[in-house]
Amino acid sequence: MNKGKNVAKIRKEKGISQLELSLRLGHKSVSIVASAERFYRGAHFNIEHLLMIAEILEVEICEFFKPSL
Repeated sequence: MNKGKNVAKIRKEKGISQLELSLRLGHKSVSIVASAERFYRGAHFNIEHLLMIAEILEVEICEFFKPSL
């Protein structure tokens, strides 16, 4: 669950919207990102998503696995 919160925190710090991240991941709506960031109904980012997100946000993937602040 921390992974989604950490993605959201870093995404906001980088000034990237949920829609922009979704589009760059190849999705047409924010539902995937929005749900996974909140762990809504068990939705989560898989490792492939996390690798892509780390590249988009220009961070190391380990940043997503740190305890939430």
